[in-house]
Amino acid sequence: MSMNIARIQKLLRMLQSWQMRFHRIVSRLGLPDYTLFTIFSIIIGAAAGLAAVFFHETIDFFTEIFFGRGLGYLSFIGPAAIVLIPTLGMLLQSGMIMLAPNVAKHRGVLEVIKAVAIRGGYISFRTTLFHFLAPAICIGSGGTVGPEGPAAQLGGGVASKVSRFFGLTDSRRRMFTAAGSGAAIAAVFNTPLGGVFFALEIILLNDFQTPTFSALILASVTASAISRIFLGNQPAFHFSTVSIGPYNQLYLYALLGIGAGAISLLYIKYSEKLNKVLHNYLLHRIPQWLVMTLVGLLLGVAGYHYREIFGIGYEAINHILADGIPWQTIAVLFLLKLIFVPLILESGGFGGVFAPSLFLGACYGYLFSYGLNHFFNLELHTTTYTLVGMGAMLGGINSIPISAILIIFEMSREYAFILPLMLGVVTSTTVVQLIIKDSIHSKHLKQEGYRISHGREIHVLRSLRVKDVMRKDVAMIPEDMPLSQLLRHLIESPHNTFYTVDKHGRLRGTISMTELRPLISEYDYLREMIIARDIANDHVITVREDDDLDYVLNLFGYENVDEFPVTAAVEPGKVVGTVWRQDVLNAYNQASIKYDITDGLARSLRTLEKTHEVKVAEGYAIVERPVPDRFVGKSIKELRLRNRYGLEVLMIRPAMPPFASEEPDMIIATPDYVIQEGDTLVLFGPEDKIARTAKWCKE
Repeated sequence: MSMNIARIQKLLRMLQSWQMRFHRIVSRLGLPDYTLFTIFSIIIGAAAGLAAVFFHETIDFFTEIFFGRGLGYLSFIGPAAIVLIPTLGMLLQSGMIMLAPNVAKHRGVLEVIKAVAIRGGYISFRTTLFHFLAPAICIGSGGTVGPEGPAAQLGGGVASKVSRFFGLTDSRRRMFTAAGSGAAIAAVFNTPLGGVFFALEIILLNDFQTPTFSALILASVTASAISRIFLGNQPAFHFSTVSIGPYNQLYLYALLGIGAGAISLLYIKYSEKLNKVLHNYLLHRIPQWLVMTLVGLLLGVAGYHYREIFGIGYEAINHILADGIPWQTIAVLFLLKLIFVPLILESGGFGGVFAPSLFLGACYGYLFSYGLNHFFNLELHTTTYTLVGMGAMLGGINSIPISAILIIFEMSREYAFILPLMLGVVTSTTVVQLIIKDSIHSKHLKQEGYRISHGREIHVLRSLRVKDVMRKDVAMIPEDMPLSQLLRHLIESPHNTFYTVDKHGRLRGTISMTELRPLISEYDYLREMIIARDIANDHVITVREDDDLDYVLNLFGYENVDEFPVTAAVEPGKVVGTVWRQDVLNAYNQASIKYDITDGLARSLRTLEKTHEVKVAEGYAIVERPVPDRFVGKSIKELRLRNRYGLEVLMIRPAMPPFASEEPDMIIATPDYVIQEGDTLVLFGPEDKIARTAKWCKE
């Protein structure tokens, strides 16, 4: 074990040495910042594009394994063998979940959004690898889901690793992780513009910034070019012609959009209800592997009768566009897709919803136009309405109006129906927004407890724990202590609140001045008659040391107390400290200052010389200071600059950043960050205390 740890440490040191050498070479070349930025964007796009191509080929490989060799091995049971293929696929996925339950939870587009917004673009290699294999198995075994969510996660994970390998800063890694995610979508769909706006609308939650936009374009174009080299440059959907009809019938496309919006809402509500039923009731009583196996069996039965329901479904969409499937079959396929996609994903299967959205939209658009033609003797072009229905459903279910328009346009290579397409998509997404009043991705993030605005978590206290601010000195007294001793403790102790415990050390109650004040006037009569248990308030609210401060601050808002006892995370009954209202407020203020300073003054700080101060308030300033040698190798927490110097570390300018220009990137300081040689600290505090830091390098 120690030998493995030593090897890992050696590899990390080698990587760090390589990164430093790489940064020196880049610095000596003196390349302009934009040139370096362009090079890295292209590298990220190429890596994401190759990963997407490999993912595509892996899906084809598993499809051949399951429906080629698998059906051959099961041929002895006849045509019913096809029922077992999805069943086996879901069983394999359930096994993967049991082997790596924590990794399995970090799935899909939401994981990329959280990585970019909260974790500086970091996605672990295990997560990337797991969510590369699991969706490929799901789709390859007939799972009626799409490849785009896993592809976005794969592209983001690859971009995160490439950025980390080159030693890029957090802000650059965030940018390139989003770019890698969009580039993978561009490669999967062969839609460079669709990939750009997918990243903007979903991954970055419409947080538009010029440098990010440039990275998205360069990465997406590169990934799309690689996709065309390896997978060909044919449009995904094939049809002869489109005809939008007379302009006085354009309102029909708006009606189509309204219907698509209603179906999108039905899909969203059905998914949410199914999630609650499965996770709150069914999965508590039945093992997940059994539920997933039953879902696979049901899908197999459906696929036995309707093979078009298996897999991504692009071939079936092309048959619908060519008017090659009876309307009765299309209606059945629509219902099956609507039922099985949420059932697979919510039960534990892996995949995306873009391709299913396109499938549902194709079925709906065809049935809409066919019905009007049949009942009202109109002559609507079913192919055009099928295409518009695809865009309307894609935009409605995923809350991506611009991306939906561009993806359908680029996948069909047809401009003639762009006006009806825009009308249908905008109408559909508007209907959905009127009801849920937010994007579906933001809604899911809020359900998980995240509040992300402009690409960042706005609840800063969610990242801080009680153990970070709690006081370890607790005034605990035996519950049988006489009143006379209790008053002596109160006089001699700095605490205003005491906690009574029984003979086993278990918390029983609290005593504060509120309980003691009425007894002082009658002290002479009561001192031998009353013990601590008689006056203690047995309504005790405790918090755990691993609770976040956002929860604790809200709890203080409900309870009229100044402190809560803190219990251990591993031993719930053991009191390990107290958390005070003022300490939580101080932590909130400090965290808010960090974020506000980062947002409001980071650009100004980048143009300053290292010893130039910025005055932010009367008597307070921000300054950059190079770290002295004695700081190197120590974490921010170990240095205790706040206690020793009365200063707060806002940000860190890393040593020799790869983009050596007038505006090097800075990162927000975390307690575990280890100081490197050449780092520069951005400090905030009183001007008189900041003046002391000028002597750091001389001490």
